[in-house]
Amino acid sequence: MPTFHVEMFEGRTVEQKRAFVKAVTEAAVTTLGCSPESVDIIMTDIKRENWATGGALWSDPRPE
Repeated sequence: MPTFHVEMFEGRTVEQKRAFVKAVTEAAVTTLGCSPESVDIIMTDIKRENWATGGALWSDPRPE
């Protein structure tokens, strides 16, 4: 019964999320030998203003 917690920036479409959970489920079944019904995936959409890396918010302009 693997459970995957995925945090990502908001903005993905439902179709993208659907494709993502299908791919992760298939990978878990193949590599872990579990059934698809035992795979849980919890996705949390995060606003860029609530995520920071290297002391800077992702909502701030990024240097090129």
